Amino acid sequence: MKIPNRLLNDGHLIPKIGFGTYQIRGGQGIDQILSAIQDGYRLLDTSTNYDSEGIVGEAIRRSGIPRSEFFVTSKLPGKYHHYEDALMMIQESLCRMGLDYFDLYLIHWPLPKRKLYTEAWRALVTAQKIGLCRSIGVSNFEPEHLDKIIADTGVTPAINQIEVHPYWVQDKMLSENTKRKIVTEAWSPLGRGNRTLKEKIITDLAEKYQKNVGQIVLRWHVQRGIIPIPKSSNLLHQRENADIFDFELTSEEITAINSLSHVDGRIDNQDPNEYEEFD
Repeated sequence: MKIPNRLLNDGHLIPKIGFGTYQIRGGQGIDQILSAIQDGYRLLDTSTNYDSEGIVGEAIRRSGIPRSEFFVTSKLPGKYHHYEDALMMIQESLCRMGLDYFDLYLIHWPLPKRKLYTEAWRALVTAQKIGLCRSIGVSNFEPEHLDKIIADTGVTPAINQIEVHPYWVQDKMLSENTKRKIVTEAWSPLGRGNRTLKEKIITDLAEKYQKNVGQIVLRWHVQRGIIPIPKSSNLLHQRENADIFDFELTSEEITAINSLSHVDGRIDNQDPNEYEEFD
């Protein structure tokens, strides 16, 4: 299955859907990632905090597919936000994965109470300049965080990966990213648990288009200009998640799914202005 690409603000191309590796680990995880690769996924999303960097690298090597065909993303943990620590951590992660460069590297959380995210961003800018990362971006950044790092370095992130799903639609944040020419990625794009996927709006659309409920939600993301990063250890679901480019929702249907959003929709109440990673 061929997944189409889109253009980032730095001129690089990124697939329109990726494969997440949160809680995918060990030898079984390698097999799951290999299955995803065989189904056409080339954007592979990991993080030091996921403890899956090593198996992603190993799956790439075992796949027999040239490294140049992959778009590999990892993320900087909060305890490495100091400039020199960040540069060392990027190199450490590359060694763990057996790679020479990342296609995309993100600051995982801004952690604004620590007041170090601008220092971390300067490290990513340096890493890009010396070839450790082709594209650089952020995750869970609010508009004020974006403006601060852009003002500090003159470099705009290519990506902002944020929580988006039908219970947390993020229209305002999507607009803020677009205004700055930043592409939005969605973590947990299907929500967590199955409650979202049982909503009548979504099940009716699945019946109409002869797709499953996950495919309806992922298509909703893509049509809103978002790159979803679904994670699944189920091999059938992996394949189905990528098969979303042969139908189109109407604008009214997108609006109907948007109506599911509510103020308590955020997963685990992870507010980027308050959230603190565990060291």
